Amino acid sequence: MRKFVAAAVVAALFPAVALAQQNNVGSCGWGSKLFDGQSGVFPQALAGITNGTAGNQTFGVSSGTSGCTQDGTVRSTWKTAMFIDGNKERLARDMSVGSGEALESLAHLLGVEQVDRPAFNRIARDNMQRIFPADNADTEQVVSALRAVLMSDAKLARYTLAL
Repeated sequence: MRKFVAAAVVAALFPAVALAQQNNVGSCGWGSKLFDGQSGVFPQALAGITNGTAGNQTFGVSSGTSGCTQDGTVRSTWKTAMFIDGNKERLARDMSVGSGEALESLAHLLGVEQVDRPAFNRIARDNMQRIFPADNADTEQVVSALRAVLMSDAKLARYTLAL
C-alpha cells in the first residue's frame, strides 16, 4: 500500500513540475499567493498543485479574483526569454545608450506602447548595470532584473506581464 501511495504522489508530481517550468502555472490563484516571491521548480510545482487540486485558478480566472485577470489574453513569456537569450550582447549595448534595434525589439515584445518607449529606454539605460550585472549573466538573471526594474516604475510595471 505504501508503494502505491508513493507511486501516486510521484506520478502526480512529475506533470506538475513539467508544467511549473513554463513559468506561469502559479501566476494567479491561491498557489501564487502562498508561494509568492519563491523561485525554483519546487515552489512553482507546489503553486501549480495548490491551484490544480483546489480548482481555485479556474474560479479565479472566471471571476477575476485571486490575482487572476479576465482580459481574455493568454500570455507566454517564452518569446521574450528566447529573444533576450539570443541577443544579450546587442541588448546590453543598446541599453547602455538607451536606444537601438535590440532595445526597440524588446519593447515591442513586451508590448510597450509608443508613448511609453522613451521612459522604457531611459529606465533600461539608467539600470543597465543592474539588468546585466555581469558579462556572462544568464537569461533568467536578466529577465528577473528587468522585471524588478520595470516593477519599480508605476507607469512601466504593467509591461512585466510578458516577462
